[in-house]
Order: sequence, then C-alpha cells, then structure tokens
Amino acid sequence: MHGPPLVAWLLVALSAAAAVSCVLRREGRDEALLGAGMAVMAVPLSVFDPPRWSAVMLAAVFAAVAVHALRPSLRRASHRMHHSLCAGAMVYMSAAMAGAGSAHTGHAEHTSAGTPLLTGLLLAYFAGYVLRAGPRLAMPAAPPHMAPGGAIRVRHAPEVAAACRVAMALAMFAMLLAL
Repeated sequence: MHGPPLVAWLLVALSAAAAVSCVLRREGRDEALLGAGMAVMAVPLSVFDPPRWSAVMLAAVFAAVAVHALRPSLRRASHRMHHSLCAGAMVYMSAAMAGAGSAHTGHAEHTSAGTPLLTGLLLAYFAGYVLRAGPRLAMPAAPPHMAPGGAIRVRHAPEVAAACRVAMALAMFAMLLAL
C-alpha cells in the first residue's frame, strides 16, 4: 500500500479490530476474513514487502469469498450483494498489487495500479455506503438487545454489525484512494 505509514497502520488497526468484532459475532466470519485480509494488505511496504505470489493467493481467497457471499442464505439480498462487492473490491486490489509487482527501483516511487474508472466506481460506492449507513448508527431505531439478566448484549447487537460494516467500508475507501 502506498501512502504515509501512519495512515497504513491506522488502517491495519481498524481492519484488525473489525475482523475481531466479526469473529466474536460468529455470523460474520466471511466479514472477518475480509477484515483480516484488509489488515494484511494495509501493512506498509517498508515493514513487509510480500512476494508477488501472495497477492495472487489473496485474490483467489477473496474471489471464493465473493462467490460464497452470493449463495442463497438467511441474509438479505442487499447484504449479500454488498458483501460480494466488498470481496470483489479486495480481488481487484489484490490483482492490482500483483500487477504492480513488488520490485523496487531503489527510490520511493508512487506508481498507480488498477484501472482509474473501476477504482472511481468503487470509491463512489463505498463513499455512498458510508454516507448512507453511517448516520443510521447515530440514531438507533431500537433499544439495545437485553440478556435475560438485564445486561446489554453488545456483541450480538445489530448496531455492532452495522458499525463493523461502516468501518470496513471506510477502510476500503482509504485503501482504494491509496491504490
């Protein structure tokens, strides 16, 4: 990933936190895989310069997640499409990383990877998603889930899942900008 190391490390932290949150929710394991993949992809190249084949492996894993997300399930169709689009964006970024190569010329050089039109469309989608879903988090429609003893069940609250998706969409937007 190109860009300032501080931004990259913040993306690593955000993506890893989203992945852990998804694992704890149990039903978000596909999203956890995407979050973990985003964390790995956001590690600054100054710390870890992965071999070229690793981007191809990541692209294959994310392609499988995209196909898996489209299968009929209990989730709403819009959620399945969003999840598949997220995985598809990860395939695109992995392929762009593989296409850019990992060879260095001895000096810091920012080379653009990917197709500008597709990158722009993905940026518009994720920006729109965050702007549409983000404000809904500020005003929850329902009271928090209560456990039998009266304790709030934060881990399984739908707001946690929505916040996880918004955080991952923000991270995806930032990674696409750095592409």
